[in-house]
Amino acid sequence: MDSRIETQQASIAAPDPVIDAPRARLVALAAERGVSLSALSGLLGRNAAYLQQFVRKGSPRKLEENDRRTLAEFFGVDEAELGSPPRDTVLSVGAGLNAGAPLRSADWADIPRLPLGASAGPGTLALDPAPVDRLRFSGRWLRQQGLEPGMLSVIEVEGDSMEPTLRDADEILVDRAPRPLRSGLHVIRLDDVLLVKRLEPGPAGTVHVISDNPAYPRMERAGTDVAVLGRVVWKGGRI
Repeated sequence: MDSRIETQQASIAAPDPVIDAPRARLVALAAERGVSLSALSGLLGRNAAYLQQFVRKGSPRKLEENDRRTLAEFFGVDEAELGSPPRDTVLSVGAGLNAGAPLRSADWADIPRLPLGASAGPGTLALDPAPVDRLRFSGRWLRQQGLEPGMLSVIEVEGDSMEPTLRDADEILVDRAPRPLRSGLHVIRLDDVLLVKRLEPGPAGTVHVISDNPAYPRMERAGTDVAVLGRVVWKGGRI
């Protein structure tokens, strides 16, 4: 057998006894599957030494959530074996539309409901961003939609300008992850007012701000005038 291969397999099979449980488990899983840490690093889209440094040097201190999830799915194990926080851990998020934090229980994420009325009418000013309570979503469903719980908020629609798509008092799930602007429903700040509107990119850097209710006129504004706070990815409301 090639001595280089022997050395590589030895490094996988004999983890440093001082490394913590998630690192040791990763090394053991790699050995069981017969895959190198460099190959796993490539699976994550990282440089070849990424996981070797994680295991041997403690850098990074812990795996990023997406990396941990990818490895757990590859090996068919629970993320907790690779160092995910306890399911009931409260994850802190900053202020504003990302106030509060998703609380995890089993495979559920409790997304903060904020007392912000995103107007679908004449417009309202933003209120105190502290969460008032939370709505629970399936963690698996969120992952299938490509959504990160820490970047989500739930707010209430006010007014009728987005009918029939959105009605007064509907709840909307807002994804604040930065993404290129594309046509769809968004929560925006326009002239210091919080709104939920349909946006369409226009010519020369403009944005069409559209109300689905034909009783309301559409607007064309300079892109710099429209602060996009998030994309609406789900709605719920009373029947």
